[in-house]
Amino acid sequence: MRYSQRCESMERKELKRCLIISAFIVGICVVVKNLSWFGEIIALLFSALSPLLIGCAIAYVCDIIMSFFERHFFPKRQTGFITYIRRPVCLVLTFAIIIFVIALLLNIVIPELVDAMKLVSAEIPKYAVKIKDYIVKYMEDYPDIQSQISNIEIDWKELLDNAFNIVKVGASGIITTIAEIVSSVAITVTHIIIAIIFAIYLLLRKDKLRSDLVRTKNAYLNEKVNRSLTKVLHITHDTFKSFFVGQFTEAIILGALCTIGMSILKIPYAAMTGAVIGVTALIPIVGAYLGAAVGAFMICTVDPMKALIFLIFLVLLQQFEGNVIYPKVVGTSVGLPGIWVLAAVTVGGGLFGILGMLLGVPTLATVYKIYHEKLNERELKLGIADPPESEGKQEKKKQSKIRKKFSFKFKNKK
Repeated sequence: MRYSQRCESMERKELKRCLIISAFIVGICVVVKNLSWFGEIIALLFSALSPLLIGCAIAYVCDIIMSFFERHFFPKRQTGFITYIRRPVCLVLTFAIIIFVIALLLNIVIPELVDAMKLVSAEIPKYAVKIKDYIVKYMEDYPDIQSQISNIEIDWKELLDNAFNIVKVGASGIITTIAEIVSSVAITVTHIIIAIIFAIYLLLRKDKLRSDLVRTKNAYLNEKVNRSLTKVLHITHDTFKSFFVGQFTEAIILGALCTIGMSILKIPYAAMTGAVIGVTALIPIVGAYLGAAVGAFMICTVDPMKALIFLIFLVLLQQFEGNVIYPKVVGTSVGLPGIWVLAAVTVGGGLFGILGMLLGVPTLATVYKIYHEKLNERELKLGIADPPESEGKQEKKKQSKIRKKFSFKFKNKK
């Protein structure tokens, strides 16, 4: 009787497994056959949910700052009036700091950028004359070409008048383009406002949302799945938090050192270039080089030799910052080897642009950590090898051995 019941239960399990696999295969076939239709639906859903997703991202980043304030805003008071005002006050301080930093960056970058553009527009005619004289000088072997080039005269006033006439002729098309731009900007601003409001709601209600999530997991998931999901969420949170804190710290240090060094070397646009370097350094690997290209172009409008000095200085600064300051201040950050960082930036940038470059590293770092934890557990279960120790544990062991060795010598001397 027991044997027959066991056979029936095994047959039910096999039947259930076959049905799940069949449904999965059928689902894949349906999706592949109607890929364009599903793509349009996903794009529509993503467009509709984009303000809420942006709000979640804003809330996650702001929560790192707000949690710091909450830990230091009368932490010993757990009852009374302070507990009611702690979160709103910390939220206001968080957004005040973010707004202040953005305003400061814009105040540094925009005026110097406008001055640089004015300088470029004023220097274009002079550079055009220099290029013309250079070509005439080196075309002595070709007198016909030399005479034609020397007879070229550029009337910049007439050139500007012609450009203005072209603009007037195409006014209708320009008006349509401007209307489209205004409409796009209005939609973007609306999405940003909705995202900020949603982020504020999430930050004010984060404890309730967290408890609801825990209750839902406990109610609808079995113990094993619940434990695995909780572990994955913890690893993901720790990795992303470490990445954002590490990148922001590195960006601030790099931007400040760049500004100080350029001021000492008397390179123009020190504050603006330092701010641009700091902001672009948030993107791993390629960010600082993008900032270097922008800074070199701006400096080149004033003095090309200073631009070359700036590039040499920045290369040396990045080597010093990456090999000396970053390991001490930021540490391993996300614990991802350099080759995988490069892969994450390349693939993420190719798929999702700058956002993919920014989020590709912590995403791959999360997968990397989870995979290696599972690999260690699998090796322990199979008895293949002991799980490899992390570099931090190995370093601590080395230091403890050195301390024991020296303390032993010291005791013997006594």
